[in-house]
Amino acid sequence: MDKTQQMQELIRQLNEASEAYYNGRGERMTDYEWDAKFDELRRLEQETGTVMPGSPTHRVSEDSIAGQKEAHEFAALSLAKTKRTEDLAKWAEGRPVWLSWKLDGLTLVVTYDGGRLAKVVTRGNGHTGTNITHLARAIAGIPPTIKDRGHVVVRGEAVIAYDDFEQFNMESEEEYANPRNLASGSLTLKDPAEVAQRHIRWIPFTLVHTDDELHSWGARMDYLRDNGMGCVEHERIDHPTPENVQTAIDRWTERVTHRRNPYPVDGLVMVYDDTDYARTGSVTGHHATRAGLAFKWQDERAATELERVEWSCAASTISPVAVFTPVELEGTTVKRASLCNISECERLGIGGRGTRIEVIKANKIIPKVVSVSARVGSLVVPEACPVCGKPTEVTVSPASGTKTLHCTNAACPAKQLRKFARFVSKEGVNVDGISEQTLAKFINLGWVCEYADIFKLPAHIHEIAALEGFGEKSAANLMRSIEKARTVEARRLLYALTIPMVGQDVCARLLAAYPLADLIDIASGRDRDGATLFGPTGQERLALIPGIGPEKSASLVGWFSQPANLAMVERLLKEVSVSQTAVTTAGDRCRGLTFVVTGDVHHYKNRNELKAYIESQGGKVTGSVSKATSYLINNDTASASGKNQKARQLGIAVISEDEFVSRFAD
Repeated sequence: MDKTQQMQELIRQLNEASEAYYNGRGERMTDYEWDAKFDELRRLEQETGTVMPGSPTHRVSEDSIAGQKEAHEFAALSLAKTKRTEDLAKWAEGRPVWLSWKLDGLTLVVTYDGGRLAKVVTRGNGHTGTNITHLARAIAGIPPTIKDRGHVVVRGEAVIAYDDFEQFNMESEEEYANPRNLASGSLTLKDPAEVAQRHIRWIPFTLVHTDDELHSWGARMDYLRDNGMGCVEHERIDHPTPENVQTAIDRWTERVTHRRNPYPVDGLVMVYDDTDYARTGSVTGHHATRAGLAFKWQDERAATELERVEWSCAASTISPVAVFTPVELEGTTVKRASLCNISECERLGIGGRGTRIEVIKANKIIPKVVSVSARVGSLVVPEACPVCGKPTEVTVSPASGTKTLHCTNAACPAKQLRKFARFVSKEGVNVDGISEQTLAKFINLGWVCEYADIFKLPAHIHEIAALEGFGEKSAANLMRSIEKARTVEARRLLYALTIPMVGQDVCARLLAAYPLADLIDIASGRDRDGATLFGPTGQERLALIPGIGPEKSASLVGWFSQPANLAMVERLLKEVSVSQTAVTTAGDRCRGLTFVVTGDVHHYKNRNELKAYIESQGGKVTGSVSKATSYLINNDTASASGKNQKARQLGIAVISEDEFVSRFAD
C-alpha cells in the first residue's frame, strides 16, 4: 500500500470513528487508537505535502444531531493539541496563563438576551450546529435567567459524572463505552424527561461574548460565576517557565490519576489571561493559534496475556471483562478491564486464554484493552446466565448496531441491583461500606440473592478479604457494618423493601398508624395464625390513613399479597431486630408545609436533624421539588442546581437555613 492509499484508509477510519463518537453511536476505536492514527496521518501529510479532502487534520469533528440547524454567531474552532509540557511553556511566551480541565463531553453554545435564555446550540462543525433549546431544562447548569440584561454567549461542555455513568450502565439495556458517548447519545433524544434521567451537567469554559468590557480570562470566569453559571475549574500561572508549567501539570495529573475529579476529562487547556492578546493570533486550518493549547497525556501501554473473559451481570446486561496477567500502569497494578459488549470484543478480536493483548489506563483512570497482537482460540459467549443459570440472549441495538448479552429471567438477582442498593443505603438499613459495584460483585459470586443474604455475608469473610479492592481490614469493617445494621428502625426497613409507591413519607404515615408486624398482617390479608382477617379489606383499612389513599394502599397490599414477597420478608425478619418509635409532634410551626432540603447545613448537625425538627413541628420533608413543595431550603440560594431551577420555574421560594430558622425555629 503506497502513502496515498495509507492516507485514504486512515481518513476513512478516523472519520467513521469520529462520526460514531460524536453522535453517541458506539465506540469504533479507543482514544489511544484514534490519536495514534491521527498522528500517523499528519506525519504522512507532512511527508507528502498533500492534504486530501475530508482529512480530520484540517476540519472540525462534527456532531450530526438531528434537528433545526443554526449558524453560530462566533465560530467554535478547535484547539491545537500537544502531549509535551515543554510545548505549553513555549506557547505561553512568558505571559500569565490559566490551566483548566479539558472536559470530555459535548460542547454546547448557550445564548442569553435580556437576561433570559435565548437558545442552546450544539457545536456541530464549528460553524453550524443543532438547536436543542427544548432540552435546556433537562440539563443541569443552564440557568433560565441571568443577571446580565445584555447579549451574552457562553460555550461549555455537557458532561456526565462517572458515578452517574456507572449507575446508568447498570440499569440500561445497552452499555455505553464511556460518559462522553452517553452524553452525546442522550442529546439525540427528543423527550426532556428522558434526557433529565441521564444527569447531564453543562459546565461553561469560555465566555464568548458579553457587552461588558472584560479583558482578562480570569475576570470572565468571575463573570460567569456572578451570573449563576459556574465555570470549569482553573488555575493561574503567572510565570509559565518550563519548571512552573511542569509542576502545575504534575499537580493536575495527580488528581486525574486518583480520580479526584467527578467528571471525565481527556486533558488540560492552557489559555492566555490577556484575552485581547489571544485574539491577535491567526487561524491555521481549523485552529486559532492563540485561542488556547490543549494538553493530552501520553497513555502508558503494556503488553500482557489474557487469562479469561468473565461475564459480569449488572441490571439487565451481562458484560464481558478481560482478566489478564497483572501489569504495572500509571503506578498501579492492573489485571482487569471492561470489554463493554460483544461488539467491542469482535472489533478487537478477543479470543480465549493465551491471547496477547495490549492495555492502557485511558486518561490515566480507566483500564482498557486497546489491541490484540496474537489471538488464541475464540471468544465463548455464555448461553446461561452466570448468576441464575437461566438462558441468555444476544440483542442488537437498532440505533448503533451494538450487540449486548442479556439474561432472559426477569427475576434474576442481578436485575434487582437497584433494589439491593436501596436496601443497604443510608435511608434503608444503612450498611456502610457496600457500594453498588460491591453488591454487583457479591451477586455475581452467588452470595446475595435476596435481602436476608446481606446478613449472611459474614460466612464469606475470608473470601471477601481476598477480593480485589478489599483486604482483611475492609472485610472486618464491612462485617461490623452488617452487624450494626441488624438493629433497624421499622420505617427504614419498610422503605428498604422497595415497594412501589412506598417512599419515606408513606412509610412514616403507615407506621404512625400501625406497628410493622400488624401492618404486614393487614397488607398480606392474613393474621399470624394463618386465618383470613374479617371486616374491611386490608386495602380499605390502609386507604383510610391520612396521606395514603386507595392507590398507595393497593400497591402495598398487592406487593405483600405475593407469597414470594411475604416469604422473603419473613426470612429477612429472622435476621434483624426491628425497633419502632411512635411519631409525635412537639409543635405545629411547620404544620401543613412541605419542605425539600438540599446542600450543606450549619445550624443543624446534618440534614437528618433538620428533617427531624420539621417533622416534629408537623411538617413534611420530601426528596424532590414539585408543585406540592412549600419551600426549598438551600444555603446556596443563587446556585444553578437542578432543584433551584425547578423551584424557580414553579414559583417556589428558595430560602437559606438562616431564613428557615428565623421563620420556623426562633
